[in-house]
Amino acid sequence: MNLHRRVLTLSMLAAVASAPLMVASPALAAGDPIRKIVLATAAQAADPQEYQAAQLIAQEWRKLGLDVEVRGFPRQQLSDYVWFNRQKWDTTMWRMVGRPERSDPDELVFNLFHSSTAEKGFNFVGYTNKEYDAIAEQQRRETDPAKRKAEVAKAQAMVAKDAPYVFLVHPKNTVGYLSSVFKPDTVVDQGGIGIRNFWTFTQAAPAGTVKDIIANSTDPLVSINPLYISGAVDSWVTELIWDRLMRIGPDGLPKPYAAQKVTWADATTLDVELKPNMKWHDGKPVTAEDVVFSFQATMGDKSPMYKPFSSNIASMEVTGPGKVRFKLKEPNASFLTSSIAKINLIPKHVWEPVLAGMAGKPENAESYQEKQPVGSGPFKVARFKLNEEVVLEKNADHFAAPKFDRFILRVIANNEAGLGMLKRGEVNFLSDYRGDPKLLNDMAAQQKDIQVASTVDMGLRFVGHNLRRQPFDDPAFRQALSIAVNRNLMAQAAWNGFAVPASSMISPALPFWHTGTPPKASIDEAKAILKKAGYEVVGGKLSYPTGKKETLQPE
Repeated sequence: MNLHRRVLTLSMLAAVASAPLMVASPALAAGDPIRKIVLATAAQAADPQEYQAAQLIAQEWRKLGLDVEVRGFPRQQLSDYVWFNRQKWDTTMWRMVGRPERSDPDELVFNLFHSSTAEKGFNFVGYTNKEYDAIAEQQRRETDPAKRKAEVAKAQAMVAKDAPYVFLVHPKNTVGYLSSVFKPDTVVDQGGIGIRNFWTFTQAAPAGTVKDIIANSTDPLVSINPLYISGAVDSWVTELIWDRLMRIGPDGLPKPYAAQKVTWADATTLDVELKPNMKWHDGKPVTAEDVVFSFQATMGDKSPMYKPFSSNIASMEVTGPGKVRFKLKEPNASFLTSSIAKINLIPKHVWEPVLAGMAGKPENAESYQEKQPVGSGPFKVARFKLNEEVVLEKNADHFAAPKFDRFILRVIANNEAGLGMLKRGEVNFLSDYRGDPKLLNDMAAQQKDIQVASTVDMGLRFVGHNLRRQPFDDPAFRQALSIAVNRNLMAQAAWNGFAVPASSMISPALPFWHTGTPPKASIDEAKAILKKAGYEVVGGKLSYPTGKKETLQPE
């Protein structure tokens, strides 16, 4: 019996030895399967374009073997989920809106991707690259436009290679207004912004008896706060309430506003003189000390979003009534646009005790909401409910007092409802429309006093990956996700043709600075990138390279 068993065993070994060599199962060679990925986005009702884009993106990523869940959030909840919980999310639909001061590329090149802004600032995806940091810093120092343009081009190329974002589109801002309310020749079209801008709201003239600008927002406001850079809608309101020393004109260049004079004494010394007799909305005078305090308030950790814009200021001193001298640490090509025309003037007597009360506490100025906001701008706050309506009244004492009596912003979440209200005159400036632009154009064709304008935005829509979490910490994985996305499909299907495909953080609306072309979508190329990096599809699921473990659990 034992001999028989031994013969069988030897026979079996011989058979194995003579059999063809078998390769180890891929399931044994590959790393752990990648967990379910959550793609966060605005809720469908609030932003149907973004939500549809998210669905299209998830559809392509699933072809790579990923399990992707599209999760819609109300805008405020999405902001909290992504912005204030930087360790917890995977990847998100996001937008950078067109702001006038973004006509200079510094905010997009430095603030979005410099490592110093990763913890609390605009670099919410956590991109860190020392080589990139050096480029972002050099483009700030370079005052020769041609040389600076070359540095900005390097920055765009490096971001495209490292792929912390999937650039999607630069939308066309499509809005409408009633010519029976606004004189069309006084409505200002600002490059990269469109007609929904500060100059329209403060300079447009009434065409008839209606003296209220009634605009709309599909999202509730997050806050009315001069030290918090919030979403698009919040900025429309805050820039009307708080003055700035300079503003970006319709031509995209900075020009004196609250400042009467702005003069470079040398490459690092700037002298500023306030317009005379300015007052805060509570009646107290605006002083040079207020100007100094306004910039100081952005320098500490209590205003992290504004901190990069004042980081190059070495010192400030009051040189006379209404006069301030800024000394810079080094020359800065974008200082007038990205700092002097960016930072809001705030009253020292209001904000100094607020900031002092936050000393040693975890909260910062971004979370603070004044019961009665006090600025010095062309409009002042009459009343507000962030989820419903904001009513501003004309500041008749302002040096550039508006021609309309009130600016009213109503929160109307449904795009179709907003269209209907424009048609009936319940809204006379459709400032936030995210539905099908063709419907707005069709309505304008039927109702002659509806005027429509569409402008390529200097802002952008994109997918932002959380580089603090695997697998998004791997550049190859991010590159594959990027090449899998069809930008032309995004522009045509999700934005109904009212967008242009994006290749960079800088819009083609800024042709001097913009470089790059959108990559051609290819699932095959995306798969090849993943394969080269060691990823494998096992049992229909994409798995990490050999030996790599999944450290996170699906939500």
